[in-house]
Amino acid sequence: MEDRENDYTPYVVSWNVTKMCNLRCAHCYLDADYLTGRKKDELTTEEGFRLIKGISLLNPNTILILTGGEPLLREDIFYLAGYASKIGLMPVLGTNGMLLNERVGSKIIESGIKGIGISIDSIHHEIHDAFRGVKGAWERSIKGIEAIKRYGLQFQIQTTVTRSNYSEIPKIIEFAHELGCKVYNIFFLVCTGRGQGLTDITPEQYEEVLGEVVRLQDRYTGRMMIRAKCAPHFKRVAYQYRKDSPLLKGYASDCLAGVHYCRVTPEGDITPCPYMPLVGGSLKKDGFEGIWKNSPLLNEIREKRFKGRCRICEYRVICGGCRARAYATTKDYLMDDPWCSFQPTGDGSAVIRTDGEEGYWKEEKYELKWDEDAKRRLELIPFFARNMVVKGVERYAKERGIEIITVEVMREVREMSKMGPSHMNLRG
Repeated sequence: MEDRENDYTPYVVSWNVTKMCNLRCAHCYLDADYLTGRKKDELTTEEGFRLIKGISLLNPNTILILTGGEPLLREDIFYLAGYASKIGLMPVLGTNGMLLNERVGSKIIESGIKGIGISIDSIHHEIHDAFRGVKGAWERSIKGIEAIKRYGLQFQIQTTVTRSNYSEIPKIIEFAHELGCKVYNIFFLVCTGRGQGLTDITPEQYEEVLGEVVRLQDRYTGRMMIRAKCAPHFKRVAYQYRKDSPLLKGYASDCLAGVHYCRVTPEGDITPCPYMPLVGGSLKKDGFEGIWKNSPLLNEIREKRFKGRCRICEYRVICGGCRARAYATTKDYLMDDPWCSFQPTGDGSAVIRTDGEEGYWKEEKYELKWDEDAKRRLELIPFFARNMVVKGVERYAKERGIEIITVEVMREVREMSKMGPSHMNLRG
């Protein structure tokens, strides 16, 4: 069984806090309702608190993604986020951005939300609006971004790749950078929920886009992080492009569903990911901790007893295929990923691994002294990336005879990294 030291700690949990939504997106896996009001069977505030507490018992540093529907339509969203932040989790908000304004920005800061993901699917408002199902959606989302920027809030842009926009991905990435985005995430469609009627891009187009994203990251090194989500192939493509690619360090692209990640539905069901409708347990009956540890569904996924091409693929450790696509196509989540065009070259005995693949999410280890302000700044970074940051900053300090890490030293490292890998090597 090839896993990371049999460690199944959750480090990201995505909670669809509501099915209420002010959009009618063509691809919605949740089939969220268009402003029809909150459903009675959604988790209550108290049930939400118990969920958050249960997550913290397994990993007090977990990233908690509060999404929907549109999470800002839930009246207690900032109470939930505030509680999560108070007990040590890292709450982030996944929104369409249409309801963001300066008043909401103030509440985001007060509640301890550490980041905001906003969906922009085209540089052309008519394409975005058609995909999102509401005229004027693009303009309102951009206004929302400008509003939170005035508060200095960190945000990332998220794009779902479709046949309508896959050819303009480089332009969307440049647009995101011009907006001031520091992280750009590109999501690949899984045809479930309302998206079952959509036609996905082809495996060849999938491969083309991933290759372009890998190459574009070189252009934006130190300025913006570009990553692919729901695309386990990403690391394989990066490895084939350049074996020393920084994309192979401190970043998980292999399918984390049920292993280090899960989704909570509005009703409190635990599923391996948003695109896999199989239920591992219900929070209305059991606590999060018990479901995470004992669910037969989650435990079978963790064994990674792949079938088909994935079973013999040399990239099965750093990729492993998308379990949701396998299930959507074959009704068997252990089958190979039908949207992968790669053909394994051997019998599966040769397995490709990358340095730092194991244990990069472990608690950071310091070799130098960090002052309290620097440690607080480090806490703003997702915990599974902190080791990579610590190593890079300490390497920089040692080369210059610096004995104490301060915020100023961290800023120097950040500025040096903007000059590109030829000026500074930050690989862990």
